[in-house]
Amino acid sequence: MDHLSLRGFDKELERRLRELAWREHLSLNKAALLLMRRGAGLLESSQSSAAVGDGLDQFIGRWSLADEKRLLKSIASCETVDEALWK
Repeated sequence: MDHLSLRGFDKELERRLRELAWREHLSLNKAALLLMRRGAGLLESSQSSAAVGDGLDQFIGRWSLADEKRLLKSIASCETVDEALWK
């Protein structure tokens, strides 16, 4: 299959596609193919150095001390060991 038309790109997906094309000096078509191949797991590990992606980058360095304290308090019960289960 040589041609395929896709519709329904939301603003965020279009933005990411254009960012990749600009950053890698690719056409939009080549950038779209690259993203689809990555998503389908069709790239070799040496070709997919960014396979993990940047989906969590927006959260890096954004937690305040109060956020951290709330999180640690909310998971505190997960930090205890039920001694009866380890006998």
